[in-house]
Amino acid sequence: MTDVLPSGIGMTSARTRARMVERLRSAGVSDPAVLAAMEAVPRHLFVDEAIASRAYEDSALPIGWGQTISAPYTVARMVELLRRGKKLGKVLEVGTGCGYQAAVLARVAKEVYSVERIGQLLDKTRARLWPLKIRNLRLKHTDGTLGLPEAAPYDGIIVAAAAAAIPEALLNQLAPGGRLVIPVGVNEQRLIVVEQGDSGLVQTEIEPVRFVPLLEDTA
Repeated sequence: MTDVLPSGIGMTSARTRARMVERLRSAGVSDPAVLAAMEAVPRHLFVDEAIASRAYEDSALPIGWGQTISAPYTVARMVELLRRGKKLGKVLEVGTGCGYQAAVLARVAKEVYSVERIGQLLDKTRARLWPLKIRNLRLKHTDGTLGLPEAAPYDGIIVAAAAAAIPEALLNQLAPGGRLVIPVGVNEQRLIVVEQGDSGLVQTEIEPVRFVPLLEDTA
């Protein structure tokens, strides 16, 4: 789906990514396609050079504008929940951020649409992603709480910020059998999976998480 991604040296080497994947496997991530994507995408390219040596720690890192790149486990867990062992067609990501999760998604889905509300952050992310030539990824500056109706419906929607309540617009953009993975809550956040079943929406609570808040409008 994508061209070969560049590899780094030292703390940013393929060997370091392989160790990260082993930690993910030990933490319970078992989807082979997700683990392969996590190993293939060089996380250090999505953070500033000053903190690149920390790129493969299992922690969130700052990316500016009050936003963070999610910890590797969080990314892998959410993508695994979205896939549920099945091939993904069209996916929407709400909250492009630095583009790391979008790059991972592009390796496990046929098409990825990613939306970001902060224009300057998205401009920086476009510049990061351009050399990687990810041909099945499209980015847009827009209010993520509204989803991206012009490309709907989606087999999967993944949200990288915590909503006080699940946005109705996102539920309406799920394809039959589609799945939404979203953190929900204000003081206490839980990762929620919502699936569009034959008899309606089925909601499952997964585990506690911590994300920046999902905000309306654009900046």
